[in-house]
Amino acid sequence: MKRLKLLLIIVAILAAGVALFIFTRPKPYVPKVVIKMLEDGRYQLFVREKPYFIKGVCYNPTPIGEGYDYDLGKDKFEPWLVDAKLMQEAGINTIRLYRDSEDPEGLKKAIKHLYENYGIRTILGHWLGFWNYPQPAYADPEFRERIKKEVLDMVNTYKDEEGMLFWVLGNENNYSFSGRVNSWYCQEAEGKDPTTAINIKAKIYYSFVNEIASAIHEIDPDHPVGLGNGELACLDMASEVSPEIDFVAVLMYRGRSFGNTFNFLKKIFNKPLVFVEFGADAYNSYKKEEDEEMQAFFLESQWKDLYKHSGFSLDGAGNCLGGTMFEWSDEWWKHNSDIPAGWREHDVDAGWSSGSYYLDIKAEKNLNMNEEWFGIVGISEEKEAGINKRTPRAAYYKLKEFWQSKKDF
Repeated sequence: MKRLKLLLIIVAILAAGVALFIFTRPKPYVPKVVIKMLEDGRYQLFVREKPYFIKGVCYNPTPIGEGYDYDLGKDKFEPWLVDAKLMQEAGINTIRLYRDSEDPEGLKKAIKHLYENYGIRTILGHWLGFWNYPQPAYADPEFRERIKKEVLDMVNTYKDEEGMLFWVLGNENNYSFSGRVNSWYCQEAEGKDPTTAINIKAKIYYSFVNEIASAIHEIDPDHPVGLGNGELACLDMASEVSPEIDFVAVLMYRGRSFGNTFNFLKKIFNKPLVFVEFGADAYNSYKKEEDEEMQAFFLESQWKDLYKHSGFSLDGAGNCLGGTMFEWSDEWWKHNSDIPAGWREHDVDAGWSSGSYYLDIKAEKNLNMNEEWFGIVGISEEKEAGINKRTPRAAYYKLKEFWQSKKDF
């Protein structure tokens, strides 16, 4: 009997020890925002351990009369107070900001309000010096160190905001490799044939982005880091030198659909993707009139394509995490960006051509892409509480209807 009692005491002590170990041992750290590969190879984004599909807009609510130097954090009229309600009603859950603010507290206020009151999260980006003057210098150690410090300062400033979703490094910086936009000097590429020169610059730039991404991961394990890239150009090089990148942030204008983009990316750089800039304008350059239905047609088709190739669908590639369309509201300064006198005119002149938007490609000289008309919300000179009045377009309501039909995200 004594032996039995002793045995029971020992068992009880062991059980108590096991229970204590189970309940007191440190739990594995789970990032607030994480990208997971599912068992079948599809990708999904998880926020606080719940699946999240990005239904977003690029957000730069420049008032009529202001231009490229508009700073959301310094806007005393706080336009997000009006915009957030409209966004939530449409089903939008994410905004993309191209850069941070010279007034960090003002921008934090916006991020906080959007999230706490409307559940809208924020993607924050950095140009990586692409629009600096003089041009960027990605082969220069001093330039690289300065830009890296700027990015890490930004991350440290905003990483603890609950509304943050992730970071995007660069925008269309890969277009500089060929000298097409913002060409930069690189001694290693001098005298080389064009293809070799592009590859050399691509390796230098993507290695730099990888270095920054690695440093971000060290100070902020909670938010993934994306590589902002124009189309899929040069991503074969990124696949070799940018292992720290969590996803590809693609900027692409392809008309009704994105074609083979999803499967092609799998082959050259098997990372999930987010379309951080895409869209359609609301001005028909052929008819020379506003055309809301044309915009709604293209945007609905594009969003259907994104969803088809998301981890929520079994029909496509399964590597799309969603997107942020260009854009929330019209920007009247875009066509004559260097002429402030023109910032109060809603210009109807197209700036470039794309045959993918075939409904108005017969415009004069085939110029059919109108930079000042991409908003799914139009703005007018009439003001309410200091803010240009918002008028949702047909695309706004079409997307609201589409997102409401999808109950799985």
